[in-house]
Amino acid sequence: MARLMVSSSFSRSLIPLLVVLATAASADPGVDAWLKARAQEQSAWLSSSGERGNASSGPLGLWRERAASDPGIQNFVPPTSLAPLIRAVEAGVVNITTVNARDRQGVAKRSTGSGFVLTPDGLVVTNNHVVSQAEQIVVRVADGREFPAKVVGRDASTDVALLSLETAAREDLPAVYLGDSDKLEVGDWVVAIGNPFGLDHSVSHGMISAKERVLGVGVFDDFIQTDALINPGNSGGPLFNMRGEVVGVNTAIMSQGQGIGFAVPINMVKDLLPNLRENGRLERGWLGVDIDDARATSDGRSLVVKAVYRRSPAANAGILPGDRVVAVNGRSIGSYLQLLRKVALLAPGTEAKLTLMRGTESKEVTVKLAARPAPETLQAMASPGNMEDLGLVLRDLSPDVAPQMGYEPYVGVLVTGVVPRSPAAQAGLTPGDLLTEVNRRRVKDVAAVRATLEKGGAGANVLLRVQRGDIQQYVAISP
Repeated sequence: MARLMVSSSFSRSLIPLLVVLATAASADPGVDAWLKARAQEQSAWLSSSGERGNASSGPLGLWRERAASDPGIQNFVPPTSLAPLIRAVEAGVVNITTVNARDRQGVAKRSTGSGFVLTPDGLVVTNNHVVSQAEQIVVRVADGREFPAKVVGRDASTDVALLSLETAAREDLPAVYLGDSDKLEVGDWVVAIGNPFGLDHSVSHGMISAKERVLGVGVFDDFIQTDALINPGNSGGPLFNMRGEVVGVNTAIMSQGQGIGFAVPINMVKDLLPNLRENGRLERGWLGVDIDDARATSDGRSLVVKAVYRRSPAANAGILPGDRVVAVNGRSIGSYLQLLRKVALLAPGTEAKLTLMRGTESKEVTVKLAARPAPETLQAMASPGNMEDLGLVLRDLSPDVAPQMGYEPYVGVLVTGVVPRSPAAQAGLTPGDLLTEVNRRRVKDVAAVRATLEKGGAGANVLLRVQRGDIQQYVAISP
């Protein structure tokens, strides 16, 4: 039997008719049951389609349409014009012109970029790559005034630079407001203002396309992706939210596609700026913990402290293995990379407040960060041969290693690293030394050294027999 397509209003009118027919056919139980079942089906269909004054339905409930009286999506006000916002913020956007080093032909290259006024006395934020090769820098503000500028500090890993306008101390420049990039959501409207291709104060708008975008450029890989147009010359310019606050520093474009741009989150810039102001470059803070973030919990991944380095800032603050790191300076941390970025952006000597979970108890500890050791030192400290009490990093003389060092395999244990200012360093040990005895016991591998030290007990003096070239001597170390 062919189906008859009817409008929803006509379908609604069938219900009373079906009820009347059901009543009239009560003499025939079979017809009566069939009609009642059809009436119930029709009522259920109209109810499920949402037709109760708020929406209308297409044929057979295939779609929904809002009624004219329906207010639509709650808490959403579509923008009609961005002109008031742009007028309020554009005075804080600057044009940056640089004269770079001369090339082989003796020609000095000129380039342009963008930036924004951070403070009324003339601090300006831009990209590192805009000024990294500059011999001269000129900053032009919106009203046409030009100022020579110098670099206060810059960092290539985050592509952020801080400039100072040299003659602007009494100019009362129009500074921008900084927002909170952690509060951004995918779909939020944003505005980019800059100088693409040297065209002053060009405006583009779009939305946040993605957050925490990783581009493979390093540990501080944490970009905001936007479809607001960013072109050459926009570099260093601000990305504004709808409150007129800077939420990102425009820094990169995707050359293979259109409408894909990237900005450094302003919260990362906030953490970095004091470091650049005081040190001129990124002096990375160090906590001194080894983190395991592979454990999944109901609210995400858990950052569990696997180990705490001896005499590190974390050890001095009382952090213990098994503690879970929840937040740094009141901002929640969801991954090891977030923790590493947050701590590394803080200058050595900075006090950071960590929120921990120890079992079911929440604790807050204050950690005074130290300077991050060199990568080689960190690698050595994390190696199985790390004797942290002594400040030594050891390695087995395996058959692969021994011939390169001129030794027979397993005639001793090779010193590959000495921690600065450690007991081993004070005793004069150096990389390349060979340990043949510990507390007058012959040792042939790292495991034997560790076992002998454990027999001596914590804090006990250690007597080492050290071979350096053809000379062997005993060295006493006090951990």
